[in-house]
Amino acid sequence: MDKFEDIQTFVAVVDAGSFTAAAGRLNSAKSAVSRRVSGLEERLGVQLLHRTTRVLNLTDSGRGFYEHGKRLLSDLAEVEAGVQQEHRELRGTLRVALPLSFGVRHMSKPIAAFNKLHPKLEFDLDLNDRRVDLINDNFDLALRIGNLQDSSLIARKLFESRSVISASPHYLGVHGEPETPQDLEQHRCLVYSNLPDPNKWVYRGADGKNKTVKLKSAMRASSGDFLCNAAALGTGLVMQPMFIASQAIRSGSLVPVLGEYDWPKSPAYAVYPPTRHLSFRVRAFIDFLVERFAGEPEWERDCKRRRSS
Repeated sequence: MDKFEDIQTFVAVVDAGSFTAAAGRLNSAKSAVSRRVSGLEERLGVQLLHRTTRVLNLTDSGRGFYEHGKRLLSDLAEVEAGVQQEHRELRGTLRVALPLSFGVRHMSKPIAAFNKLHPKLEFDLDLNDRRVDLINDNFDLALRIGNLQDSSLIARKLFESRSVISASPHYLGVHGEPETPQDLEQHRCLVYSNLPDPNKWVYRGADGKNKTVKLKSAMRASSGDFLCNAAALGTGLVMQPMFIASQAIRSGSLVPVLGEYDWPKSPAYAVYPPTRHLSFRVRAFIDFLVERFAGEPEWERDCKRRRSS
């Protein structure tokens, strides 16, 4: 009984979509392929495939076994390449979870640049603000922005982005510009609903202590991009990390206010579970991101250039 060949055969059947096509890829008889998959199911004690005369469908157990099996085969191929000193040409799949707004705005260029260096590497990206379970959802790594809540993860810091309070020129012209954080209580404020307490904005006072402003929000939303657009249309004041607000600030559709106060900073980390083998491709990608985001973030530099021009 060869467990490796069992996994290899099962993955080939799923990828090919039929026993006949898989047999061709494996240079084997269809009957032998079918027997091996049936033997695998018997050994595991679960059904992996729903078989009909025309189509094969994965069961829930089969889907999980396929994903882990394909990753195992990919990792094995990479280990062999490393032993043969060929691992500089990265192969396989990188499954990465990215926060939606940051991923869309700032990860396309780094990923494209890394993919050009390693064209045989495939990216599988999940852009979502939900917190994924890296192990159960089968991710290699995730980019997390904000203070880490899961201390079991291994993290490498990539950058830190400050927050900014801003509003449209029209809104400030009608309602006036707040002069102190307490003035925000009298303004229309747009808040990010994924925060633990969206109606409280925290800043550091001159005495070095954290202070809180309690807001009566005019709008809540779970999307930073939506809030940015709403603020640019004159709906109210918004607090956002600069990596979201910078483009609107550069264009002049948002104007920063209360810049003399120290608003929260958003640290960003590449995180991965300690139980997962850190493959060459994961390590190389994290090293690339650390180097790419070193120093002052690009969005901060762009805004500084605009203010000095």
